[in-house]
Amino acid sequence: MARPKILVVGAGFAGVECVRRLERSLAPGEADVALVAPFSYQLYLPLLPQVASGVLTPQSVAVSLRRSRRHRTRIIPGGAIGVDHEAKVCVVRKITGETVDEPYDYLVLTPGSITRTFDIPGLVEHARGLKTLAEAAYIRDHVIAQLDLADASQDEAERASRLQFVVVGGGYAGTETAACLQRLTTNAARRYPRLDPKLIKWHLIDIAPKLMPELGDKLGRSALEILRGRGIEVSLGVSVAKAAPEEVTFTDGRVVPSRTLIWTAGVAASPLMATLGTETAKGRLVVTPEMTVPGIDGVFALGDAAAVPDLAAGEGAVCPPTAQHAMRQGRKVAANIVASLRREPLRPYEHKDLGLVVDLGGRDAVSKPLGIELRGMPAQAVARGYHWQALRTNVAKTRVFTNWMLNAVAGDDFVRTGFQSQKRATLRDFEYTDSYLSPEQVRQHVRGEAALRG
Repeated sequence: MARPKILVVGAGFAGVECVRRLERSLAPGEADVALVAPFSYQLYLPLLPQVASGVLTPQSVAVSLRRSRRHRTRIIPGGAIGVDHEAKVCVVRKITGETVDEPYDYLVLTPGSITRTFDIPGLVEHARGLKTLAEAAYIRDHVIAQLDLADASQDEAERASRLQFVVVGGGYAGTETAACLQRLTTNAARRYPRLDPKLIKWHLIDIAPKLMPELGDKLGRSALEILRGRGIEVSLGVSVAKAAPEEVTFTDGRVVPSRTLIWTAGVAASPLMATLGTETAKGRLVVTPEMTVPGIDGVFALGDAAAVPDLAAGEGAVCPPTAQHAMRQGRKVAANIVASLRREPLRPYEHKDLGLVVDLGGRDAVSKPLGIELRGMPAQAVARGYHWQALRTNVAKTRVFTNWMLNAVAGDDFVRTGFQSQKRATLRDFEYTDSYLSPEQVRQHVRGEAALRG
């Protein structure tokens, strides 16, 4: 009798935790496990702003999937672009461009999220997100390149547009990105004697009336004071009306000369979830407390792309798309799959949020662990301590800790690697958001492949 096939889509926090728990829990020969992921690493997303600012090297936040001593999962290098749940087939596009069908008995969907955009003229063409390692590396090179080009330029208008930077999104990603990169450019200005540091301006804007409302009013105001104290111009109740190659128009009418627009105004569930043709809530796949998809046999969904009921928060609440929920959901789904294989009852997911941490670079931070409000160095210690212990391998922990110590002692460096130096990559180039099939295309593809085999 053939062994059951368990297919996990996505190597984020949820997917990797699910695979790790399956490898530990399954007996040899009990099931075959495969993981669909474009890269053979788990990206530690919360530390991407520190990669963009050069505090951490890209390799330090890319945790290898092949370091586990129990590793026996088949890794399929590619991305899932559609699911036919009637045929129990997942359509995968490999990194070579080849499309293959992967049959499954149990499917775990953890494709994560993409940068959420709106129908704003010029946004997709001129904005950059911060969801991938490539985007973080690109943004770092781009920001340093603007300093280099402004220093070399004799044109005052060109200098002004190269030395103003706009970050959209007052959540954790946007706030940390603006704070970390502003610190980088402030320190870099000392190395550019021809540049007036006062010309370097950072703008952080958000349509919401408060900065990081999840932190509460007091800590939100503290973060706002820290940013404004550093010279970052924070504008709330404001968004982008139009983006152009050399200027950004705000909804309040201001036109800012800028060649750098970083878009972190929220995330949307992976388009993969729409290919199943089942109920979604704001793009996230609706699931039960056990994280099964109602009406579909053998399919689980979790993480950013699933609307997992938050039982600890009360009726109607949905788990926020955070790493701490995703990791615990991954473990619970693995346990439920093992229970299903062994004809045991499934258990619902329940976890009380442990709090929030925001690293603003240097000695600045605000944190709210277990509801306790912290600022400054205590908050920084909690923020970095939380991220450090959450890293999956000792090698990753060593790299990150070494990078932090080196940056504290030696300061920032301002080296461009030349990444994407000859091409203005777009959001679609980095996140492949136009690669997915429609439900009809998935069915046609799977049936066409079946006919060719039959």
